Amino acid sequence: MSMKLIRIKDVMDRTGLAKSTVYKYISKGWLPKPLKPGGRMSAWVEEEIDAYIQELIQKRDMDQE
Repeated sequence: MSMKLIRIKDVMDRTGLAKSTVYKYISKGWLPKPLKPGGRMSAWVEEEIDAYIQELIQKRDMDQE
C-alpha cells in the first residue's frame, strides 16, 4: 500500500476549510497533524484526511437517524 502526501492547498480543497481553520483544528486535535518532510514544508497523509472526512459524514448520518 502506497501512501500519498498532500499539501495544505489539497487539505483546504478537500475539507473546504481556510488555511487558518486547518491549523486551528490541528491544534484542537480535530485534524491530523502534518508531517515535516523537510525544511518548512508540511504535508498530510492523504488517507488520514480522507478518514477525517469520512468521520464527518458518519457523524452527520448518525445525527439524521
